[in-house]
Amino acid sequence: MNTQFPDRLLATKEDAIEAKAFVDLHRLSSLPLREKEHFDCLAIDEGCAISLPDAPAIGLNRILGLASLRQLDQAFDWMEHKAGNRFLQLNVDAAPDDVKNWVRAKDLQEHGPGWAKLGYCPASRCVAPPARVHTRVVAVNEATLFGAMMCEGFNFPQSLISLWSAIVGKKGWSCFFALDAETPIGTGAMFVSGEYAWLGGGTTRPEFRNRGVQKALIQARTECGVAQGVSTFVVETEVPSIGKPGISHENLRKMGFEQLYNRQNFRL
Repeated sequence: MNTQFPDRLLATKEDAIEAKAFVDLHRLSSLPLREKEHFDCLAIDEGCAISLPDAPAIGLNRILGLASLRQLDQAFDWMEHKAGNRFLQLNVDAAPDDVKNWVRAKDLQEHGPGWAKLGYCPASRCVAPPARVHTRVVAVNEATLFGAMMCEGFNFPQSLISLWSAIVGKKGWSCFFALDAETPIGTGAMFVSGEYAWLGGGTTRPEFRNRGVQKALIQARTECGVAQGVSTFVVETEVPSIGKPGISHENLRKMGFEQLYNRQNFRL
């Protein structure tokens, strides 16, 4: 039973902060990048639809944070004209029957194990032990390195380095490196709006995995967020499945995050 996050029909605030982060990512991106990569975003109430066809990740080619038929129709009509892979993310357990019927009528098929949404309320948790891996804030003059590491970690083309570079040092965003001595080996980003924060951009260079990098970056961001008045942190990771250990999910739980709900991915 979820003890820190009360039951609700739709976890709009937890999805809304994530959608707001991606809307802001698009806002900060350069016009040449948008035109060259056909990068587009449509904000709809507290959710959005986002399209970046050359990005292999679901996160940049999806509809999220929407639950009414009006919102879904608007997003679907917009997304139909976009190239590349396209997805709808939906908390099926909380969705009303008319939305479930809409998904069936569109003949949308489930794709993969889905995403788990986790949340963390620092006031209700014990302080985590100090991380073994050092971290620091990314300097503005290191924005290109940060973007390059993000692209490497997510298997994005180098043409998208400027996408992630654009958030470094910008209002609402905090970007971190994990370090081996003084060498950056991992990345993490946080977007803050009011008392909510979204964590994303977590990558580790392959040769430095299994050393506590992810935990250190989680700790660095939550400490930074608390200093800014954040009371609720949210993050997403793939739902653990048989034969595929959920290392990221396990690390988040060890750091005090609670499972809130799962979102299924439907291919459009």
